[in-house]
Amino acid sequence: MLSETKQQTIESLVTAKKQMPGALLPILHDIQDAVGYIPAQSVAHIAQELNLSRAEVHGVITFYHHFRSEPAGRNVLQICRAEACQSMGSEQLWAHACSQFKVDGGTTADGSFTLEPVYCLGLCSSSPALALNDKVHARVNVAKFDRLVDAARSAA
Repeated sequence: MLSETKQQTIESLVTAKKQMPGALLPILHDIQDAVGYIPAQSVAHIAQELNLSRAEVHGVITFYHHFRSEPAGRNVLQICRAEACQSMGSEQLWAHACSQFKVDGGTTADGSFTLEPVYCLGLCSSSPALALNDKVHARVNVAKFDRLVDAARSAA
């Protein structure tokens, strides 16, 4: 169940942009920025206000990897899994992260990290790359990965 505050936030964000052409993506971005994810309970309201079906709204949310349907952990770690990064070792980073966090993508049991694949961070010439809490890091090896994760844990 959504808190009244979150529900009001979502309603005001939808109302603010529902008249603009192509409003769905800007509204979804605004909701995720404000709430941290797109709650499933909000899909019907968004659909009704934009005169779309719930399936259309849900389809957009699930099509784009950027959107979350569940709250993220305190730290969000995105590892690039596109071809350039794969060729430079991102699959080994992914396996290391999964082993460390005991998840194969998703949020750790303690809620401290959410591990997500991404398919290009724009650092192809400096791969492998990852983003930790929206800060991009290039030429990441396992040792650098461990330092970044340890620093994020310490900062919390």
